[in-house]
Amino acid sequence: MNIFAKIYCRIFQTAFRMALPVLPYREPEIIRSCAEIGKVAKKEKISSVLIVTDKGIVNNGLVDPVEAALQASGVSYCIYADTQPNPTVQNVEDALQVYHVNHCDALIAVGGGSSMDCAKAVGARVAYPKRTVNQLGGKLKVWRKLPTLIAIPTTAGTGSETTLAAMITDSKTHHKYAIMSFPLIPKYAVLDASLTYSLPPHLTSTTGVDALTHAVEAYIGRSTSKETRRLSLEATKLVFENVEAAYKDGNNHTARENMLHAAYKAGIAFSKSYVGYIHAVAHSIGGKYGTPHGLANAVVMPYVLESYGKSVYKKLHRLGIAAGVATEEDAPMTGAIKFINAVKALNTGMNIPEKLSGIQKGDIPSLAKHAAKEANPLYPVPKLMNVRQLEQFYYMVADWS
Repeated sequence: MNIFAKIYCRIFQTAFRMALPVLPYREPEIIRSCAEIGKVAKKEKISSVLIVTDKGIVNNGLVDPVEAALQASGVSYCIYADTQPNPTVQNVEDALQVYHVNHCDALIAVGGGSSMDCAKAVGARVAYPKRTVNQLGGKLKVWRKLPTLIAIPTTAGTGSETTLAAMITDSKTHHKYAIMSFPLIPKYAVLDASLTYSLPPHLTSTTGVDALTHAVEAYIGRSTSKETRRLSLEATKLVFENVEAAYKDGNNHTARENMLHAAYKAGIAFSKSYVGYIHAVAHSIGGKYGTPHGLANAVVMPYVLESYGKSVYKKLHRLGIAAGVATEEDAPMTGAIKFINAVKALNTGMNIPEKLSGIQKGDIPSLAKHAAKEANPLYPVPKLMNVRQLEQFYYMVADWS
């Protein structure tokens, strides 16, 4: 990246960092159980709810406690269960139609980041009925109040229950649109560990490492605060202490609950301090090939961290101490290497691959352009990279065997 581009990026990021104290961030109110949804509905004067989820969640019975709570409170509801793993513009429009036909006045998202992203985008479309999802994509384009949104994560990783972002894919162009505005932050987050018991091991692992990615990128960036650094370290500690236990025993309530709180803490941290090139690269791969976001993040993370070199040694060392894999006595470089190796070992121990299949060489220039457009100038990465530099990561993670 040339010097002028670097200067522009850093000035842009500095302006956002200086504005942090006055930006309208807020944290969702935590609800401990689905049984409390009725109280929330009464408090918010909700009469009809659209539940946004996917077929797998419905088939596993995870929507049942939500329905029971609404029925007990006399709140009518309807369900949109066609959300895709990478929710599409069409998903949003279809769910929006269900919302209007049933005269809904609130939204409940049940599932992982996909369901929550879809519900957020539906809310944005309710607030802006004359704008398309594409027109709402980008930074700070949504300012109107959204319908009350209750987020119920059934995975512990995305942190979408805390964030101001929704990632929506245009199935025609295979490009992901990031809608990033403060009204998208859910008003309530239900952290009910029992809903995560049935999460398969491969999703427990990748969503868990997704939470770790959020904590890591929020911590190593240049727009951190005392609060986001604390939350990132706490989330990192929780992930390393609990994700493998949850992976091996899905009914381990303590591990499941701790992972929900890890995802929540990391979600708040990256909402305020942003992410980096790991996410930018992973988003481009997910948009093009439908690769699950958590899996893409988990595979990409070690390669990007290694490429940052000495610019992240001190911070990765601190993360390594929080994770319990490095000590205060280690030199920064040693601690950083221990942490990166621990991330690799965590992936290997949970059968997360080192490479991703399906990446086409001819797509790499376009993928890198999308990643660069997403990341620069917004993401306060420790080391700035241009399109050509970002291309290297796709070659590194591609499995062409």
